[in-house]
Amino acid sequence: MDLFGDLPEPGAAAGKDAQKGPLLFDDLPPSSSADSGKEGSLLFDGLPPASSGDPASSATKQVSSAESQEKGQKRKSLEEEEEKNGREELVEKKVCKGSVGILGLKGYVAERKGEREDMQDAHVILNDITEECRPLPSQITRVSYFAVFDGHGGVRASKFAAQNLHQNLIKKFPKGEVASVEKTVKRCLLDTFKHTDEEFLKQASSQKPAWKDGSTATCVLAVDNILYIANLGDSRAILCRYNEEGQKHTALSLSKEHNPTQYEERMRIQKAGGNVRFILIACDGLFKVFTPEEAVNFIVSCLEDKNIQMREGRLEADARYEAACNRLASKAVQRGSADNVTVMLVRIEH
Repeated sequence: MDLFGDLPEPGAAAGKDAQKGPLLFDDLPPSSSADSGKEGSLLFDGLPPASSGDPASSATKQVSSAESQEKGQKRKSLEEEEEKNGREELVEKKVCKGSVGILGLKGYVAERKGEREDMQDAHVILNDITEECRPLPSQITRVSYFAVFDGHGGVRASKFAAQNLHQNLIKKFPKGEVASVEKTVKRCLLDTFKHTDEEFLKQASSQKPAWKDGSTATCVLAVDNILYIANLGDSRAILCRYNEEGQKHTALSLSKEHNPTQYEERMRIQKAGGNVRFILIACDGLFKVFTPEEAVNFIVSCLEDKNIQMREGRLEADARYEAACNRLASKAVQRGSADNVTVMLVRIEH
């Protein structure tokens, strides 16, 4: 199976400004909120701002129609380019090619509080939301969703995202026939993140004092055998690929971290002949003490452990993946991770 064919060039990293006001998704520059009148943040700094619609403001500026038209064309061109960059930065598509039919997906998770006073992470495992998304385009037969949220400054933002992001996604998911499934799904993810962010910002700004919580978000949306990875912040999605010829497991990053040490890189699979074992989604509490390669090798050793105890009525695969989640989360704490640790494994059934 040729996993992940041509991948798009990643967009340029967005600049970072100081944060102000309550945020659902961290590491985004502030923008003024027209609804509340307070400083806050929308999810996508690259998207064009909404016009005020105030006739008084336009009446105070005496601009010729020619100048106005020229400025409007330049602004439209700039906004389209910024919106394009915003899409490429947030959402990437990964393709699982092959004649193996629709691959089965099943998620497992483990959490540890670590040395923090409270648990601020949240997660969602939805192995199959196909029925909830109907009516679907004829090209789509299965939809799955997995997500990890690493709360910052409190638990309210991560919990809000865990409760509402997938609900908004289901509402906005393409209904009926569409011209391009890929473009529509990407637009759906962008609109979903932005809408959820605005919802939380509105609620957080109305509190006294205003909430200051924030959260990362790493989501894997599986549409048949196509993975759409949406990421904001420094949590990560890692795919484990096994090459039978070299008999070696390889860790492939499915997401790009949004932090000062981020570097741009285009991923390519160099040769066919490999197959997946699983997808790892985890917050930065794990990756502070594990490299992606170490985490993958640790999980593989757990899955291959012959001493894992099987409970009656449990499938062997379930027991092994649950044990791998728990062992990896516990090992991260033992290695000195002072942060919350959430480990999610998505088993791919061939």
